Amino acid sequence: MVSDKMNKTITVAVETTKKHSTYGKRMKYTKKYMAHDENNTAKMNDIVEIMETRPLSKNVHFRLLDVVEKAVII
Repeated sequence: MVSDKMNKTITVAVETTKKHSTYGKRMKYTKKYMAHDENNTAKMNDIVEIMETRPLSKNVHFRLLDVVEKAVII
């Protein structure tokens, strides 16, 4: 999770790898999704699980399912 500054909304960064068609090198791509967090349970740097849902606003099309791993504060 990247950001929790909005009320009941979080920003999640999803990292995927794709293979270059000509050279075959694996490249990382990051895409950000905004997700609805009803109870504001997720915090910064948590690992979360989201699922696609009906459009809840202009940018929010996902909702929070579960906080898989809490962030460790050092």
